Amino acid sequence: MTPSRAARTAAVLTIADHVHTWADYWGQRDTDAKAKGIPGAEGRAACARHVANHTAHLGIALLAANRLLGLRLRTGRLAAGLALAAATHYVADRSGGHWADPEPSTYLVRLAHKRGKRGWVQADPGAGPHLDQAWHRAWHLAAALIIASATTTEES
Repeated sequence: MTPSRAARTAAVLTIADHVHTWADYWGQRDTDAKAKGIPGAEGRAACARHVANHTAHLGIALLAANRLLGLRLRTGRLAAGLALAAATHYVADRSGGHWADPEPSTYLVRLAHKRGKRGWVQADPGAGPHLDQAWHRAWHLAAALIIASATTTEES
């Protein structure tokens, strides 16, 4: 029996959310965590390493779940969802260490300021990480919808 789209989406989202938390904290190299927001090539490389590691964690977990739970996910949709999660993760994580900057220097910090969060992010050291995690989780929902949208037995 093929699981419903709703069941597949719920499974993929739950797995992505839990694995994301693991990969973003326990799975991240300390050196990458410190350097991923640095301007220039060093910061871009650290962020890319972290995103590659994070995406590998997600991919492995979703492939295992696909097999163990019989989700019948399509590999093309899995790749597309993981690509979306990776790209949006990179955009967010380049903001590491920049949340309290007087002038926003990264996309996500500029967006937070435009959304009226300037005072919060500059006054509360925890604000930036909360906004970062909310960003990741919202994009994981979009990725889960893509990944779970068709099974190996359905036409896409």
